[in-house]
Amino acid sequence: MNIANHHVVRLHYSVSEAGGEAIESSRGREPLAVLIGHQALIPGLEEALLGRAAGDRFEVTVAPGKAYGERRPGLVQRIPRKHFKDHRLQVGATVVVPTQMGPRPVTVEKIGLSVVDVDLNHPMAGKTLVFDVEVLEVREATAEERDHGHVHGEGGVQH
Repeated sequence: MNIANHHVVRLHYSVSEAGGEAIESSRGREPLAVLIGHQALIPGLEEALLGRAAGDRFEVTVAPGKAYGERRPGLVQRIPRKHFKDHRLQVGATVVVPTQMGPRPVTVEKIGLSVVDVDLNHPMAGKTLVFDVEVLEVREATAEERDHGHVHGEGGVQH
């Protein structure tokens, strides 16, 4: 079965910047389970999966526009330090802060006595990413998974 929208795909992956070491990998832990066509992956990786099948292993390079977007200057914001009481702060660190739209990773730019300047760009914004992907399993999504927009069961959400 070739991967198409509304299919559940279980896969292993590693991601790196072009020419760099792996930044993140699923190998050595449970595979990632995703519902294709429901924005569970960055667009460039999802597009590269379409038409593939279980057993395929491939590498794909994804430009920033199909990954986490270009870096946008001017996305530095000053946040009261009280919002970071659970974090050990250091310049360059990525921390997750609560926002009105849910948790968001930010990069610490400057630490003051009462405020912290953070860069709201995604930490991977502006980066060309290289994915090494191994497709382990492909199946049709259940009606419930399609309705909910995510995978249920092994590697997915348990309701």
